[in-house]
Order: sequence, then C-alpha cells, then structure tokens
Amino acid sequence: MYYSTTYLSPVGTLTLGSDGEHLVGVWLEGQKYFGGAVEKELTARDGLPVFSAARDWLDRYFAGEKPSPSELPLHPIGGEFRQQVWRLLCQIPYGEITTYGTLAKELAAQMGRNSMSGQAVGGAVGHNPISIIIPCHRVVGANGSLTGYAGGIPTKIKLLEHEGADLSRLFVPKKGTAL
Repeated sequence: MYYSTTYLSPVGTLTLGSDGEHLVGVWLEGQKYFGGAVEKELTARDGLPVFSAARDWLDRYFAGEKPSPSELPLHPIGGEFRQQVWRLLCQIPYGEITTYGTLAKELAAQMGRNSMSGQAVGGAVGHNPISIIIPCHRVVGANGSLTGYAGGIPTKIKLLEHEGADLSRLFVPKKGTAL
C-alpha cells in the first residue's frame, strides 16, 4: 500500500508519496510522470513519520539550509540503471549544476564502460520520482539549455535561483520536446 500527503512549497503544492516507511515520491502539481512508477493508488495519510521527516527537510531547504538527500529514507521506484543515475544526482552539490553528458561520463566510468548515452541518462533524470530532494533540477544541457525538467522550466529556474546557482550561462530553449 502507498500513502500520500501534500506540502505547500514556494514552488507550488507538492504531493509526497510513501510505502509507509520510505519516501517514494515528491511530485509537483501537474508534473510530467506524476506518480512515477507507483502502480497502486495513493491513500491520503498525513501522520506518517517519513512525511514529518520530509516536511522538515523541505522546510529547511526552502529556508536556505542545505539538507542532504541522505538524511531521508528514500526509495525511488525504478530499474537499476535509473537507480544509478538517481544516486549520481544526489551527489550534485547544492547550488551547483552539471550536464547530462557529465553524468553520462561519470556513470560510464562507474560501470567500466568507455561511454554512455547522454540521452539515456536524460531519460532517467526526467523520470526522477523524488523531485527537489533528489536534485534533478541541477542538470542542464551541455550548451547551457535549461531543458528537461518534468516540473517545468519556470520551476527549475526558481529552484536554481533559490540555491544561488550561477544562471548567467544558462538559457531557456525556444523549442524542444522537453519544454
């Protein structure tokens, strides 16, 4: 059984999902892939300790603190490849950005491969079910494009601005499939 509650954040209402012990999702209203790989219905239940811990984490994050994803019992649902990408995302420092290509190179090295598709990594980043806490908003295109955020480009910009990231070299693409 899976449970849900909501959290009112500066970037809109977030839906938190849990299996009762672990956080399985943090989704923005209207987000692409809302609900992720959770195949069962989410039952509203506010009082779970994991939800209290997630709310506290989010309160601290939006207050300008730098809580670590490792502080929470995260259990995003996805295959091993996606899990590897999501673990890499958790290593991106607060307020910093990286590219899909850089993540692909890091993952290839971890797997003992010569190369890895940046597009494959981008697909896994885009399906991250634990928005904000697993910081997929910190990933941009190699050319500085802010493409590819399931919660929407304006939200990605707000989160990066909140963290004090250097946005001077970044831009919103005029067209693309990930807008």
